[in-house]
Amino acid sequence: MRLTSLPRYYRNLRRWQEIIVVLRRYGLADWLSRLRVDFIRDWLKDDDGVPLSSYSRSARVRMALTDLGPTFIKLGQVLSLRPDLVGSDLAKELTLLQTQVPADPFNVVRQIVEKELGQPLEEVFLRFEETSIASASIGQVHEAVLRDGTRVVVKVQHADIQRTVSEDLEVLCGLAVMAEKIPELAAWQPRTIVEQLSRSLRRELSFQRELLNLQVFQRLLSDKPGIRVPRGFPKQSSSMVLTMEKLEGESIHSIAVDTEEGVGQRVEIARRVASLYVDSIFVMGLYHADPHPGNILILANGDVGLLDFGMVGRIDDTLRGNIEEMLFAVVSQDSALLTSLIKRAGKIPASIDESLLSNDVADLIANYATQPIETLDFAAALHDATDVLHRHRITLPSQMSILIKTLITLQGTISQLSPGFSILETVQPKLGSLRRNRYSPWRQARRMRRLYVEIEGLVERMPSQISALMELIQEGKLDVQLSHRGLSPSINRLVLGLLTSSLLLGSSILMASKVPPLLFTQRGPLGLQDLSLLGLIGFLVSSLVAFRILLAINKSGHLDAESDEHYDQYK
Repeated sequence: MRLTSLPRYYRNLRRWQEIIVVLRRYGLADWLSRLRVDFIRDWLKDDDGVPLSSYSRSARVRMALTDLGPTFIKLGQVLSLRPDLVGSDLAKELTLLQTQVPADPFNVVRQIVEKELGQPLEEVFLRFEETSIASASIGQVHEAVLRDGTRVVVKVQHADIQRTVSEDLEVLCGLAVMAEKIPELAAWQPRTIVEQLSRSLRRELSFQRELLNLQVFQRLLSDKPGIRVPRGFPKQSSSMVLTMEKLEGESIHSIAVDTEEGVGQRVEIARRVASLYVDSIFVMGLYHADPHPGNILILANGDVGLLDFGMVGRIDDTLRGNIEEMLFAVVSQDSALLTSLIKRAGKIPASIDESLLSNDVADLIANYATQPIETLDFAAALHDATDVLHRHRITLPSQMSILIKTLITLQGTISQLSPGFSILETVQPKLGSLRRNRYSPWRQARRMRRLYVEIEGLVERMPSQISALMELIQEGKLDVQLSHRGLSPSINRLVLGLLTSSLLLGSSILMASKVPPLLFTQRGPLGLQDLSLLGLIGFLVSSLVAFRILLAINKSGHLDAESDEHYDQYK
């Protein structure tokens, strides 16, 4: 730990203590769950009196994040977007995290709105409801009416939320640094996750970004019949206040299903929503990334209204090309091509077993690619795919992970509208056009232009870099650094073993020479007499250290030649 980091840790000491208490509580419950003594396992209970040890590990992680507050709930939501890192079971559990928090008093809301907009509340709004209609981790929502009579909803950030988030992010950065040193947690890439969380939270803390998203989507979807995006009001918005049009409609849960007309309406809405997302992903490269049922309204005229544009996904041409090629590989049941594309798109560990990965991908295609679309469980297929990635420790780009999570959420929402409808029913008719667009002249021209720019830059830099390298060689300043991975622990054990041997030998000499002070000047237990105290202490210390070294060697699995061969096999 650096000395410059001490003030930061001291400043957040109270928060560190709260986090440690909660983590220890759920970590202890994790330990208790392995005991077979019922009265001990029942010591720790939740608010309903249910023993914590009776919950699954994933549920305890969710409960711990809930207890730690809004920022950690957001961390859980970010983790739920990365099933390739944490596994589909934990990711699915983390989607249950709720961010409902108590609303700020109206006098606090008034102060924030007036300070941000620079005017008294009555000069901006004809009416402003004092009671909020919703309150989440970042802010709360109030209904209001503008001076021209337009009905709007106003999103207002909680007081001091930026300070709270900043403190929690500092704590999370410290936890991530420590977690990187623990092999079991390092596989989750804690620094990467905290960086992703930090970017996500800082985007959400700026309502100007969400206002910009509203304006962009309203422009892109203006020619899409049956789709509505609320209009934003820049003059009545700021970084902490967002004013947008209020869409009047019903939740998808409230659509009638008892009649054939109601069923048909739900199928049509499901098809429209799925088509919107397919076009957004493969044509626009920009999509609404939080399609849960609460963010989709059915308006009185039958249009579909989209809410909450705080989370938006973007896909560049390279990622879009990889996704399209993966779709073509699945359709053609080409497991070798799909495996190659996965390795190209993701970050592959050095110790990956490529033959096992190929077998898992082939099994995945065999299980799902041969099923009729009407019976294929699309969400289950995505879950199984992320499980394969997690099992082989393949990390996808964050944009692709967010896309997978969005598709899983979208399929769940569409299943509530029409249980038998699959997103693939919308994708399949467009495969031909996707393939044509993939190899269209303008698309290839864009790829060639990017390639030309990269080659041009490489050619421009190469002469100077070669010249600099030749100068280093001529001046004898070219250094070659060798890094011995994993050698430091062995060296430390070797040095500690030598010191322990020296201490043991010296202690034996002290006891043999009867160096004072002496114990048992008269014959004592077991016939001991004239025992050197310093020699005894040295002997005990060297014995304990030697025992500790043996435990460390045994734990690492390098106690004999057979274990070394086993280690080298998987290294």
